[in-house]
Amino acid sequence: MRTLLALLVLSLPSVAAAQVSYPMVLDLNPLAVQTGTTSEVEINARYSFFGAYKVFVSGTGIDVELIVPEVKPTEAKPDAKMVAKADDKKAESTTKPTPSASKTDAKKSDDKKPAETKAVAVSVSERPAMPKIKLRFKVAKDAQIGVRDVRVATAQGVSTLGQLVVVRDPVQTEKSPNDALTSATPVTLPGTVCGVIEKAEDVDFFKFTVDKPTALTFHVRSSRLQDRIHDLQTHSDPLIALRNANGSVLALSDNEFFADPLLHATIKDPGDYYLEIRDVRYQGNANWQYSVEINSNPFVTNVFPLAVNADKATQVEAVGFGLPADPRSSLVVPKSTGLGMKWVNLPLAGGAANPAPVFVTALPTVLETDDNHAADKGQLVTAPVCINGRIAKPDEADYFTIEAKKGDSFTFEMIARRHQSALDPIIAILNDKGARVTENDDFAHGRRVTGDSCLENWTAPADGKYTIEVRDLHLSGGPGFVYALQVTKAEPKFELWLDSDKTVLAPGISATLYVRAARKVRFVGDIQLHVDGLPPGVTAACGKILDGQNDGVIIFTAAKDAKLSATDIQVRGTAKMDYSGKNVEFNVTAEPYQETYLPGGGRGLWEVDRHTLSVAAPLDILGVKLSKYDVVLKPGESISLDVTIERAAGFDKNVTLDVMYRHLGGVSGSSLPPGVTLDEKTSKTLLSGSATQGVITLTAANDAKPIEGQLVPVIAHVAINFVMKMSYASEPIRVSIKP
Repeated sequence: MRTLLALLVLSLPSVAAAQVSYPMVLDLNPLAVQTGTTSEVEINARYSFFGAYKVFVSGTGIDVELIVPEVKPTEAKPDAKMVAKADDKKAESTTKPTPSASKTDAKKSDDKKPAETKAVAVSVSERPAMPKIKLRFKVAKDAQIGVRDVRVATAQGVSTLGQLVVVRDPVQTEKSPNDALTSATPVTLPGTVCGVIEKAEDVDFFKFTVDKPTALTFHVRSSRLQDRIHDLQTHSDPLIALRNANGSVLALSDNEFFADPLLHATIKDPGDYYLEIRDVRYQGNANWQYSVEINSNPFVTNVFPLAVNADKATQVEAVGFGLPADPRSSLVVPKSTGLGMKWVNLPLAGGAANPAPVFVTALPTVLETDDNHAADKGQLVTAPVCINGRIAKPDEADYFTIEAKKGDSFTFEMIARRHQSALDPIIAILNDKGARVTENDDFAHGRRVTGDSCLENWTAPADGKYTIEVRDLHLSGGPGFVYALQVTKAEPKFELWLDSDKTVLAPGISATLYVRAARKVRFVGDIQLHVDGLPPGVTAACGKILDGQNDGVIIFTAAKDAKLSATDIQVRGTAKMDYSGKNVEFNVTAEPYQETYLPGGGRGLWEVDRHTLSVAAPLDILGVKLSKYDVVLKPGESISLDVTIERAAGFDKNVTLDVMYRHLGGVSGSSLPPGVTLDEKTSKTLLSGSATQGVITLTAANDAKPIEGQLVPVIAHVAINFVMKMSYASEPIRVSIKP
């Protein structure tokens, strides 16, 4: 076995480490900050935070201050040729070290006003390693509690996303050693305890005192916060236990919100108690941070009905623990909140509850009836509609009936598991004889498979009534098994997603952003890409996703005098299509995904809320130039392009040229026209050592169809690790195929 493993390692291609990389966030410590307070958090990353100058925090109500370590002059010599300023004022270089506490904008740090300060101008080869910095968060008293995304802009580009938890109760951190009852960290309640499962067999204990009978909820956040962590291949799987003063286990919890536990326990006797937390496998990792919110407030896991219309008062029932005798309240979600899953505060008695997940829909909503639990008693509904239901007890199923003509097409989409419901739904279509026509369990939403169900573009085979069956996959049920079922007429559409959550530019260089489309219900035609929110000094050449293809590209170029900046942008796709005698126009916003490093070297993707474009200081490659930018091919013809890269002083690592974004043989993005390929045999794509000259040969197949001016980049990849790359690009080639 060892010999086989050694052979496998030897067979892997050699990977050169880049001299410069954007920082890959690994954790925030502590993981939580309290509303109404100011606190410091250390953010830890692989690669360097050097030149940090701006912080993005999702939502509102938080101001951020960068606390940047001082850099000794011997560690970072200024380079007067490099402009590294975070504003539009006259550029200047400085010999002063980075300030140890850089004040930021006093306004609220939301998506439009990220915290910002000046950066340091230092040449590539002299930037010191800075894997940790501190952030000082000033959290408003009325800031929404829950999880926030945190991103730092640096001279190397913007970081990957980290996760921060905003809580109401005081934050208390573990004090090592606390791996036994006798050395447990004392905490006061209500409170939030933070720590890290830092090594194998690590067990953390916290001691607290109860002076009267009470009911406590212990809410753990750990594993869920690691989904977006870029370079963390294994995740925590925490387990918690409540012990009495003698050490006896009174209650424990493993998985409630996916791998994270939630424990609600009634404590009758005053005295000392202990909270134990560990990984269920007794594994550990220095980046496995956790927070545990402990209080006696109402804890809401979900609401019924789950789906609501904006600007309309809806009576909702809270589902969860420690709720008041009457858990109902009237909810109005403002239209400005937008559509989709939202976190809202419910006005409940008995203390401030945590925000509850609510699905905001534009469809008309209906509630299921009480007598729809048999196939012959299906509740009649008419599309389009969003049905609110609940599998209230085990072995129960809900049934809904629609009338259809032969050839009518429908889409049935469940919203449940994605939005914290206990339901693992499966849906089926039955004909008028009760026979099962089709069914679905899990489906792919964007780039990821969800636990929810969807029957997309189901077509009625004949006139008649058809019944939709909804049940839990495991035939379970209960108050928390809520769902929303959207029933719509299936019509042509497309979805877009971005292959990355960040684009890193530098003065005078270009970079690519690949956009992928999912064509639905016979949608055909070209999709034209657009970008909104570009910063000064950056231009974008927006390509097309050609008819019948799924990939397109946007090529960004920073001017030679572009200033250091980081800005959130939005990508859209527009199209027109004749459908049912009408010319239908589409305008679809793309959803960003962050790449992650999977075990074994795979490249994963996780949906995020923002794509940030940054102009960094000069990096390892200063330019990618081509011998020609207009390529005209005839079927069966080949054309070679000479490629010249300009290396930064001292940069001698391998550079790989390509016209696609590829990893382990898979293509993550390609804008090549159909029938056009990269001729690997006649191309020179590996530039090792100090080599700067390469060749890209494009070949058109004998049956290649005509195309005019399709945008294609030449990309220069520099490996950061086995999975991640820093990608630099040429200005776009316009590829045409003539008859």
